[in-house]
Amino acid sequence: MLSVKVIKKKINPRRRIILLDELRGIAVFCMVFYHGFFMLSEVFELAIGDRLFYFFMPLQPFFASLFIVISGIASRLTRSNAVRGLKLFLLALLLSVTTIFILPEFGIENVGIYFGIIHFLSVAMLIFAAARPLLNKIKPEFGVIACALLYLLTYNISDGYIGISGIFRINLPFALYNNSFLYPLGFHNNSFYSADYFSVFPHIFMFLAGTFIGIAAAAGRFPQWTYASRIKFFGFLGRHTLLIYVLHQPVIYGIITFTQLIIRLLD
Repeated sequence: MLSVKVIKKKINPRRRIILLDELRGIAVFCMVFYHGFFMLSEVFELAIGDRLFYFFMPLQPFFASLFIVISGIASRLTRSNAVRGLKLFLLALLLSVTTIFILPEFGIENVGIYFGIIHFLSVAMLIFAAARPLLNKIKPEFGVIACALLYLLTYNISDGYIGISGIFRINLPFALYNNSFLYPLGFHNNSFYSADYFSVFPHIFMFLAGTFIGIAAAAGRFPQWTYASRIKFFGFLGRHTLLIYVLHQPVIYGIITFTQLIIRLLD
């Protein structure tokens, strides 16, 4: 009797792109210092905080953009962006309630977050989950280019217009800004203030650009060197970004308060 040998092909699990963890870790590392300097300046009203915060401020768009793009890439590697987005949105609501209503009762002012990066990312994930079938029909290269152009066109939307500075501009209706409920989209008046603010426009196009790049990540087509670990510390931070985001500000506040107490005791 002839025997038939069945050979099962081993399916390799998708490898983790360590570079994304490390870049996200760098972004989170910078964010911790940025928020620490912000707290020294706005909450504790220390002169050194003003100097450090305004010195570090020009870097904020770069590490925030890095974080958003990587989040877009990661959306191609997760099972359900809808579930992930809803969970993050609940966390964002809790963050708003805490910073707007609870902390001021304890004398901690100027920390209200109405629509920060967690709010934005949760909405971006939900938008991507809904629009994914349509986005999948767009070639990744074209998608990245289109998103870059749309980001540039809507970059100044909070200033009342769309277009590219020095080239052309289209002023938007004043009514869009004369309200108190369109700030998540980027339309707000001069009295609006949020300690952390990332509106849907223009940042959604940065996130979506990441989702197009993420197609190659999901297919395992990233360069081989992106899968190797180089700086484990940043990789660790990158794998625990949400926990760090939730805990870092209370920890920073506690450290600054404790330091001030020690200084007073030693004087």
